Amino acid sequence: MKNSLYLIFGFSIILASCDPKTEAALLKTTTEILNAAVNTGSTSSTGLSNDDVVKGLKEALSVGSNNSTALTSKLDGFNKNPLIFIPWPSEAIKMKETLSQLGFQSQITDFETSLNRAAEEATKNATPVFLNAITNMSITDGFNILKGNDTAATHFLREKTYASLKERFLPTVTDAINKVKVTSYWSPLITTYNKIPGVQPQNPNLNEYVTNKAINGLMTLIATEETKIRKDPMAQVTDILKKVFGSLVKK
Repeated sequence: MKNSLYLIFGFSIILASCDPKTEAALLKTTTEILNAAVNTGSTSSTGLSNDDVVKGLKEALSVGSNNSTALTSKLDGFNKNPLIFIPWPSEAIKMKETLSQLGFQSQITDFETSLNRAAEEATKNATPVFLNAITNMSITDGFNILKGNDTAATHFLREKTYASLKERFLPTVTDAINKVKVTSYWSPLITTYNKIPGVQPQNPNLNEYVTNKAINGLMTLIATEETKIRKDPMAQVTDILKKVFGSLVKK
């Protein structure tokens, strides 16, 4: 701050002796220098380095991932949560409507429940997949994400790691689908529907569908956890979270 005052005083003396054109140019330069000085000061005043912020962001995502998988891997973690419930595949919605009219509503409900059971089973093994993605995620500008919206870190995680997450998580979901016997609920429905004269045969990829829905559901809950960490000191459960996100709460 003291250096900034010296700059102002020095340039004031210089400007007083300049012609208008030179004065305007010097004034522009002065403003740029002072802005840089102020910005540097505000960053250092937090006591945070970019490395600190990156560690804090990754810690927030890790905590959010752990908490989210703990919730979703329980019985009805997906099935009874309207935010992440996995419905009948939208690409086959006509099939659902037709079967419902034919009296298959109970079987439809059983099938949808099985989709959510598969997601619940799969997320029991999701933590190492997500933590690996978070740990290896490259963040060059931690301050930009830190000062973003309440779910900026989760959005960054989704943008940078979704493809690799899906690749690693797909086998886990496939195993879960087999374990909870999703196809035993699905096969009778699709067989019945595809035998109806005039309908377009359906065969959605259930493994892909549940994998995408499970990842999106976890991302939704991780975003909720990130918002808590940003706003609630009680959610800042480690020293690095308190150091990084505590500065946001105090503002």
